[in-house]
Amino acid sequence: MSRSANVTVNVHHITRVEGHGNIRINVKDGRLEECKLEIVESPRFFEAMLKGRPYCEAHHISCRICGICSVGHTCASIQASEAALRVTPTEQTTRLRKICLHGETLQSHVLHAYYLAAPDFFGVGSVLPLAVSHLPVVQRALRLKKLANDLCAAVAGRHVHPVSMAVGGFTNVPDLNRLKEAQQRLIAAREDLRETVELFKSVRDKIPAFDRPTEYISLTRDDEYAFLNGDILSSDAGRVPVGEYLKMTNEFIVSHSSAKHTKAKRDSFMVGALARFNNNHARLRPEAKQAAAALGLRAPCHNSYMITVAQVVECVHCLEDAIELIDTVLRRGVRREPIAVTPRAGRGIGATEVPRGVLYHDYTFNAQGLIEKANCVIPTGQNLANIELDMRTLVPQVLDKSPEAITQLSEMLVRAYDPCISCSAHFLNVEFVE
Repeated sequence: MSRSANVTVNVHHITRVEGHGNIRINVKDGRLEECKLEIVESPRFFEAMLKGRPYCEAHHISCRICGICSVGHTCASIQASEAALRVTPTEQTTRLRKICLHGETLQSHVLHAYYLAAPDFFGVGSVLPLAVSHLPVVQRALRLKKLANDLCAAVAGRHVHPVSMAVGGFTNVPDLNRLKEAQQRLIAAREDLRETVELFKSVRDKIPAFDRPTEYISLTRDDEYAFLNGDILSSDAGRVPVGEYLKMTNEFIVSHSSAKHTKAKRDSFMVGALARFNNNHARLRPEAKQAAAALGLRAPCHNSYMITVAQVVECVHCLEDAIELIDTVLRRGVRREPIAVTPRAGRGIGATEVPRGVLYHDYTFNAQGLIEKANCVIPTGQNLANIELDMRTLVPQVLDKSPEAITQLSEMLVRAYDPCISCSAHFLNVEFVE
């Protein structure tokens, strides 16, 4: 197709993402006039639901924001309540929360890498044809996802919407035999992850070449690859405490989206696996560093299509770190710890790295421990402006390709971010006007 062509692309709805999203691209005489990612989900008003609720209910409500990231929402919610109520979790509680977060990150990344992204690399429309042509690959994905789900259940009572996590600790501590069994399965799963790395290494040439530097924001710690607790790190602005998260998000409304956009130092920024890798790669576990080298992932990486590769690297990290954390729990044992919480007025902010990026929960309580104000800043919302600017960079570079190829590359770009718009899937309808 000529670079001076008139092209209109309307994608309703993007497939293999969670929820409803449309792509609108309009090119006239080779000039990009419109490039939007429309989010057409109805607002869900979870912050309004939290108003007037006691601290002990907040995490059970907010974890329903997302079934995939329910552990992360639980942790961020609990962190916010603990900060406001001046509750300090014990080392045991923190360790168990980290194990559960690793399980959630592993299951989410496996789901995206195998079920949502891999079909693009194999030239099929969904994972279903892969179950025929590459059955062992699909079976491997199922094994890894089940293992990760079972790990969450062993720690927090169930793998979706955890029941035993609470402000100040756990209402029920995990059974050591179940943790030992989970650890043995994690050790055995090293081979599945080794084959996962080899699989994505084999399709590395199918990942489009793309380069657009942006601002990368994540949590960071000096002693570990941060998922739970830490400061906010911007590749542009440096390190700031979590209490200053509003300076790093700056939410604003755009007319074509029911989700807010965000920006910090630039017009957009990225959160998620690639942002974490770019900011914190030096603190990956050695096995994950080896996986990154094998996959050709080096920091800083400015190719958004490589987010899936960064997720695979994080899978290796989470598995190895979970094995070590469980080993510490088994050596020290677990004990029931009293949960003493005194309601008080105050404000608290929690920040947790969920699979798609850093998540913020911000609660203000009255003297009775009831929420008067709540603010939740979701990772996908933080990425939306960056996705649009990526597409604005991509489209002029690929105008010499067919309409079908432009559509494919645009959809792959959106899918790479693993957006969590909601929990539904839709068919694709594309219209071109030249």
